[in-house]
Amino acid sequence: MTGERPDRSRLVLLVVAALMAGLIGVAWAAGGPAGEPAPAAGPRDDAAAPAPSASPTPSPAPAPPSITPVPPTPPARPATLPGGRTRVFGGHHFLVAYYGTAGTGSLGVLGETGPDQAIRRVRRAARPFARPGRPVQPVYELIVTVADGVPGPDRDFSHDIDRAAVRGYVRAAHRDGALLLLDLQPGRSDFLTVAKRWAWALRLPNVGLALDPEWRMGRHEKPGRVIGSVRAREVNRVSAWLSRLATDRQLPEKLFVLHQFRSDMIEDIHRVRQRPGLAMVQHVDGFGTRTQKRATYGAVARPGQFSMGFKLFYDEDVHRMGPREVHRLRPRVRFISFQ
Repeated sequence: MTGERPDRSRLVLLVVAALMAGLIGVAWAAGGPAGEPAPAAGPRDDAAAPAPSASPTPSPAPAPPSITPVPPTPPARPATLPGGRTRVFGGHHFLVAYYGTAGTGSLGVLGETGPDQAIRRVRRAARPFARPGRPVQPVYELIVTVADGVPGPDRDFSHDIDRAAVRGYVRAAHRDGALLLLDLQPGRSDFLTVAKRWAWALRLPNVGLALDPEWRMGRHEKPGRVIGSVRAREVNRVSAWLSRLATDRQLPEKLFVLHQFRSDMIEDIHRVRQRPGLAMVQHVDGFGTRTQKRATYGAVARPGQFSMGFKLFYDEDVHRMGPREVHRLRPRVRFISFQ
């Protein structure tokens, strides 16, 4: 009988397959599929559990922003008069003024030009009065309250000039290194009432005040009809108010002027008090010949109580005194004005 020979190749394949199956079984028995390594032995389950996380440490509060210390504000420089001085006659200054009101030359030469032109004329007039060690200080003496021959709305026989005009002289005086002297002709009002209306300007360091009793009228008097007068008590009220204004605001010394050419204009002038912060001047105003002017000056001057002033008139004086004659006057003059 003819029998088939077994296929050797198939037999070999069967043997190989059997061996592979055996190997696969061994691998599974080891605990994992073939080709995947068995997990490595590890710690116990309770040890392997992750420890509970601790409460997060609170972040530190942000530091406040650093503050750069602000240096203290330096004290304001004290107000001064022209040239940096604090006293009107400090440095032996000699004062020379042009007198008048704004916008007209009828009351004095100051008003013949505007404030922007005034300094040239004042300096030209002042220059001959300078002496070695005695420099001149220009002054604008501006009549800001003018006496009237009619009552006016306030029934006080005077009026204030426009504030804008005064501001023009304020600016000019500051620019020109001049003093500004506000002159009052109050009519039937009193000096203190009128002075307070000009407090806004008197708060400035180079602005002073002049009282003109010639134009201080009684209850039934009219300017131009009589020569006015004032009592020391009223003068003292004004000077006390002005002194407080200057000291409270730490201002330099203020020029405070009393005009006079007759003794009965301030009969009790010996009662006028000295005030701190004020340079008090008695200003003798009479016009005429040189002899007449010297006589008037000698009759009313009180040098032990005041610094002395003297007026020169361009039109009314006869043979007007020059700088040499003025400097020879005794008691010594420290302030002149031109009208």
